[in-house]
Amino acid sequence: MAKPVTLDGHSLAIADVVAVARHGAPVALDAKALAAVQQSRKAVEAAVARGETIYGVNTGFGKLAHVRIPPDQARQLQLNLIRSHASGVGEPLPADAVRAMMLLRANVLVRGTSGVRPVLPELLVEMLNRKLHPTVPSQGSVGASGDLAPLSHLALAMIGEGDVKVPSPITLEAKEGLAFVNGTQAQTGLAALLVSDAWTLWRSAHAAAAMSLEAVRGSPDPFDARIHDVRPHPWQQRSAAVLRELLADSEIRESHRKNDPRVQDAYSLRCTPQVLGAVGEGLAFAERLVATELNAATDNPLVFGDDVVSGGNFHGQPIALALDVIGIVLTTLAGLAERRLERVVNPDLSSGLPAFLAHDPGLESGFMTAQIAAAALVADCRVLATPASVQSVPTEGNQEDVVPMGMTAAWKAGRILANAERIVAIELLAGAQGLEFLKPLRPAKAVGRLHGAVRQYAAALTGDRPMTTDIEKVASAIREGKFAS
Repeated sequence: MAKPVTLDGHSLAIADVVAVARHGAPVALDAKALAAVQQSRKAVEAAVARGETIYGVNTGFGKLAHVRIPPDQARQLQLNLIRSHASGVGEPLPADAVRAMMLLRANVLVRGTSGVRPVLPELLVEMLNRKLHPTVPSQGSVGASGDLAPLSHLALAMIGEGDVKVPSPITLEAKEGLAFVNGTQAQTGLAALLVSDAWTLWRSAHAAAAMSLEAVRGSPDPFDARIHDVRPHPWQQRSAAVLRELLADSEIRESHRKNDPRVQDAYSLRCTPQVLGAVGEGLAFAERLVATELNAATDNPLVFGDDVVSGGNFHGQPIALALDVIGIVLTTLAGLAERRLERVVNPDLSSGLPAFLAHDPGLESGFMTAQIAAAALVADCRVLATPASVQSVPTEGNQEDVVPMGMTAAWKAGRILANAERIVAIELLAGAQGLEFLKPLRPAKAVGRLHGAVRQYAAALTGDRPMTTDIEKVASAIREGKFAS
């Protein structure tokens, strides 16, 4: 059983999100944090009793903030907010994304700055532990006042109006509806899962690169530590170190070292650490933003001691930017993988391998169309890499006049990730096939192990066959971390 995750509003990590969202790790609430939640609730109730005007508590929302709401309609105001804002459309979010969103929302509520009763995070945790996941449409959020639509669909279930039956539906009191839906937890939950998957792919891309280099008998010399130490970008240095380890003691390389007329390999081979290093830098930047947001108070207004203060922490620009960066760097990774793939299958570039890795070129097409599929996926990635975080469309009567489109960025990054996984899968398959033609020469031990791993999911190509199943099996194995060096 997975290790329990205890929420205190301050220490949640991306690995915790993955554990709960995908592996069913049990969730608990920190007792001290719950005491802070209770204290913040008392501050809200005291402010209401004093007759203070508090946004979303005794006023309308957004452009309607000037409308004063009488005390006897406070509950109806919160209920109306949830019902009206549950206007999402499109395909439902996958279960792991919904679980991530639920976990993050519970974690934010226990920070003690939202002014809700403890029953709200307690119910979320109970739903997680019972694996109760409401249907949440994936489209309809601009990420400005947080992810209003996705969080409202989650809140519907909590008040007994969703498509799953919760054990004890709640009645929302003053501020609680607003406190629940004002937040970035839908886009941040998706971002946390994407960061984890992107790092797995980053490591797998090195495995594919090493196999391709061996297949075309390229040189590992450009990965010499001295080269990268004089341009000391940390992730470039790490990338080169990974490649050195993967390519150590290669019989293939040693057999051609004396007679190989090439002075330098093409950039797609020689500059892999520089390119994948830059990808790593981008992922590290995105990870930092996401890791901070996991424990950030993102609703409005916020409670600080006895003060209830309006602000704008619900704005999703940091996460939208992180998601755009993830999409851009994974597109770079995908393009690099496709260019190495081309060198393995193209007889003019592959250092003597048969055309398209076919046993009988002409009669057979081998990997010809697999490379075409990779090219199509790269084109798809490049179109999707256009940033969403600059595509502001004002909403709410121009009250929300600058919006970040974080959920759009998340959707794009997710599709780019899936494309890139398949491209790297094709490269792994082609690299493994290339090594077949170099026998009895043996590759580096690590590359030999990778070759064996590929063969667990796809047999060597001995004649033309449909390759879709092979590609999808290897792509799934990449997602599971089977090739992460």
